[in-house]
Amino acid sequence: MQPFEGEWTFALPPAALWPKLRDAAFLVACIPDGTPHDGATRDRAVCTVRPGFSFMGGSLDVTIDVLDGVEPTSLRYTQKSKGIGTTSEVETSLTLEPHEAGTKIKWRAEVKNLGGLLKMAPSGLIRGAANKVIEDGWAGVAAKLAATN
Repeated sequence: MQPFEGEWTFALPPAALWPKLRDAAFLVACIPDGTPHDGATRDRAVCTVRPGFSFMGGSLDVTIDVLDGVEPTSLRYTQKSKGIGTTSEVETSLTLEPHEAGTKIKWRAEVKNLGGLLKMAPSGLIRGAANKVIEDGWAGVAAKLAATN
């Protein structure tokens, strides 16, 4: 499957935004309709999500692991999800650049593995669902940042 790419702009400068995006516990708290699990750390966090897609019932446990980063310019994560009859692994890289008074993020997400029922779903369906999840995730980060400032 081809990678997903895009950009998102935030009002915070890279030096203020990078520590937030480097924190897996902060990130899982930004996932819409997600329920963070106890024990989240800066490097790893887990939450439970009920996906709103007709082809995926039940709930998913989503684990975010921070793989590496260079402050305040780049980050790399892996997101693994596991549900009844489904698994996935996605690797995401971010590049943070100063933009006016804030930050422009260029992101790239690559599906590393789809298992179970997801393996059989048409790629167009997966791509459409993934685009919605990505946009909702960025909107969740923006909302959480606005609430904490």
